[in-house]
Amino acid sequence: MAPNREKNIVSSHSQTNGTVHKSRLSMEGLQRTISDISFELSKEAIDQNATLPPISEVEDAKCECCGMSEECTPEYISQVRDKFLGKLVCGLCAEAINEETEKNGGKREEALNEHMSACVRFNRFGRTHPVLYQAEAMREILKKSSRIRAKSMSPRDKTGPKKGGIARSSSCIPAITKEITDQTMVN
Repeated sequence: MAPNREKNIVSSHSQTNGTVHKSRLSMEGLQRTISDISFELSKEAIDQNATLPPISEVEDAKCECCGMSEECTPEYISQVRDKFLGKLVCGLCAEAINEETEKNGGKREEALNEHMSACVRFNRFGRTHPVLYQAEAMREILKKSSRIRAKSMSPRDKTGPKKGGIARSSSCIPAITKEITDQTMVN
């Protein structure tokens, strides 16, 4: 910046008879400062123009799983296609596929096929009949839990119930029939 900047700042306040007076900066000092600033700005503008990458066009891309559209550059689209076996998937589906990949031991193709079939099933049935789709999902949950319960509560299972399961107690029917027969005998 201005080479005599400190001198101007120090001399801008002078004290005479106990009162402070502000002296005006010289026009020459202001011109030099403006010149230095404009030089620095022009130097930065040249540096920025030299390092900026070329602007690529953005195109509308549609997810092959859920059908959601988003704006992407061609480079990003090719990166996604390389990562997901030639399929273009949105960010949400990519996260779901990555989670499924972790669950099944790193088999990306299997996770991709499973997620795509779930999306196709949802797009066919879930979007048009959301209440029925939710009822179907609840039915599947109940089926899974009843299968698990049936396996863990089998009387032939000698190992006993699994941790966290509800243990089966003796039946209450004999006690109820005994009470009923006792009441009929008393009457």
